Amino acid sequence: MLVLAVAGASASSGAELPAPSGDPILTVGGAISNTNDGDEAAFDREMLLALPRHSLDTHTSVTDGVQHFEGFLMRDLLARVGAQGETVTAHALNDYVIDIPMSDFERFDVLVAMTMNGRRLTARDKGPLWIVYPRDRAAELQDIRYDYRWVWQLDSLLVR
Repeated sequence: MLVLAVAGASASSGAELPAPSGDPILTVGGAISNTNDGDEAAFDREMLLALPRHSLDTHTSVTDGVQHFEGFLMRDLLARVGAQGETVTAHALNDYVIDIPMSDFERFDVLVAMTMNGRRLTARDKGPLWIVYPRDRAAELQDIRYDYRWVWQLDSLLVR
């Protein structure tokens, strides 16, 4: 069962993007209009925690039972950086790379999880960021092509 809760303000695409004060854990580059590090947008943990918060309960293909995830919606992040494109290339710390259609983020409430079952995700446990689809919400999301889009250890996005 999917449970989605919204807290906080909406993502603002027009506000200036401040520089991170901590170590960046996610960079976004490519076809974006709001940057803070050359032609990229760099986010530390605090900046990502400031995005509107959402939660999701769903099964995964790599864990047992329903898991509870908390984080932010990918579409809110992409709006924050002014993304304009058709595809997002997601890259992980383990060098996994996959192209994801931008339409996924409008069709589904795709979460970038920062916690699972109340525990902060770490690089040892699929973190610090994990792209999570609302798998239990639509039968088509249980197709293996969507499973490949669940990128754990996410560290960068390239909008094309």
